[in-house]
Amino acid sequence: MSQVSLHTAYDEVVDFFARGPSREEIAAFRLSEATLARVRELLQRQSEGMLRAEEADELDQCARLDQVMLLIRARARREQRYPQPDM
Repeated sequence: MSQVSLHTAYDEVVDFFARGPSREEIAAFRLSEATLARVRELLQRQSEGMLRAEEADELDQCARLDQVMLLIRARARREQRYPQPDM
């Protein structure tokens, strides 16, 4: 992902949460196919030993973003199954 593409991935996440999604929508959230294609491209370049330093940084940042989204989706799914009582 170029810096523009990485910025796009963050924009996708920010725009999604700015809309105030439901728990169900959060649990189902996925990045766009274009963003995922770029990540696959970076992973392929990495496996070929052709990844440049700035691309390695992009891939690392994408992995961090994915980890955060994984945790958010997992909590949203848990809340769907076991809603917390209102206080």
